[in-house]
Amino acid sequence: MARLQKWLASTPNRTFVVYPVALVLVEVAIRGGHLTLNWWAVPLLVWGYLQYRLTGGYRRRIGGGGPGTAVAPVHLVSSGLYRFTRNPMYLGHLIFLLGLALVLRSWAGLALFIVQAAWFHRRVLRDESRLKGLFGQDYADYMRRVPRWIPAVG
Repeated sequence: MARLQKWLASTPNRTFVVYPVALVLVEVAIRGGHLTLNWWAVPLLVWGYLQYRLTGGYRRRIGGGGPGTAVAPVHLVSSGLYRFTRNPMYLGHLIFLLGLALVLRSWAGLALFIVQAAWFHRRVLRDESRLKGLFGQDYADYMRRVPRWIPAVG
């Protein structure tokens, strides 16, 4: 039981395994066993997952620490996708969840996306406080240069 609880406590396990399975089951139950999928939205699933996965590997390679927030990074990462958004990994989760809602044509999926966006935003605020403590003025400068969520275009 403790192993299962630990596994479920992992945000990536919830986002990329538990939520998709749960939403499919909910939608199958609601629709009497019939799902109509928006295949055009599948690229959002792939994009979100790959953005999370590849950016996470990059962050660990360049900044150290992780996975997750239990082990603090040693270096501030401000290159790669981190040049454009301070939270590309969390943004990958949200892109995936939005894609899931669109693929399944699911109002429950849209509600999950909204709840998770709020949850990630609160988590980001805690992360920013921790990172300011770790990296001081360098992180404050980074915060001024790079948007929290949506990359600047141009």
